Amino acid sequence: MTDEAAEKTPLEKSRDIISQLKEMRHYSESNIEKLTEFWLLLDEELKQKAFAKSIESLMSQQNAFHDAIDTLITDYEMECNRIENEGS
Repeated sequence: MTDEAAEKTPLEKSRDIISQLKEMRHYSESNIEKLTEFWLLLDEELKQKAFAKSIESLMSQQNAFHDAIDTLITDYEMECNRIENEGS
């Protein structure tokens, strides 16, 4: 395989970044689900309201990250599609 064949185009590199961002989004969703489980356990079963409140804060921050990465993915995909369409 030549170096030329192995070298990715900027658009291919951008698509790779989008794939990695989508993977991060997936883990973000998993984190929110796990935090929700912890919050329910702390709040309802263990009655540890102070710790449940801390988890609630983390859930809000994770939700904000989740929303922001969704927006980034959508915007970046649209830009890649625009570049791709201009090239064809």
